Amino acid sequence: MSTALSNLTGVTQSYNITSSADAGTAPAKTGSEEAQDRFLKLLVAQMSNQDPMNPMDNAQMTSQIAQINTVTGIQQLNDSIKAMASQASAMQMMQASAMIGRGVITPGNQLAFSDADTAVAAFDLPTGATSVKIQVTTASGTLIDTVSLGAMEAGQHGFSLDASSYPDDQALKFNVVAVNGSGTVDATALMHDRVTSVGSAGDGSLTLTLQHNGSTPYASVRSVL
Repeated sequence: MSTALSNLTGVTQSYNITSSADAGTAPAKTGSEEAQDRFLKLLVAQMSNQDPMNPMDNAQMTSQIAQINTVTGIQQLNDSIKAMASQASAMQMMQASAMIGRGVITPGNQLAFSDADTAVAAFDLPTGATSVKIQVTTASGTLIDTVSLGAMEAGQHGFSLDASSYPDDQALKFNVVAVNGSGTVDATALMHDRVTSVGSAGDGSLTLTLQHNGSTPYASVRSVL
């Protein structure tokens, strides 16, 4: 804005008192409407109190109007984007609710059971491996079984194990030991879980509440079963 507006201290103070008195009866306005309203009132006050011997230049007034229109347009655009984001989030939540009760595969190393004698899980290999082994352990780390899966290509792989001899009174975990020749391959352990509810994080991103892993970002889900 021009320096002429900054000199209207008395005028702006008078305006603030008037606007405060009317605040209780005036309908609520958006941020962009309030900014435009304040500008127009200040511009009228400025023109009413300008020096008759040195009136405001037309180009100066046009420039001020162009500036407030630009600011108002940006604020209105921001309001529209926020409204669209809110609607998109609500629609995403409704669509995600269909996942409640569905099985998913997410990062984790707890074995799941498809039946009493079959344990299932998965893992992801960033590169191919000449040898992949699954080590089954108790929650405290005691090794109870080792199963060799042989050579495997890069990518996500699921597996099932004969769990008929495994203890059934505790949760079991697994480790993936993968090598490629003489080098190790950093495999990512993946577990089967079940969606119990859906929600959103503080930033608006979608989250899933899982039976074993608790609150988990939707982006962490590798597969839906």
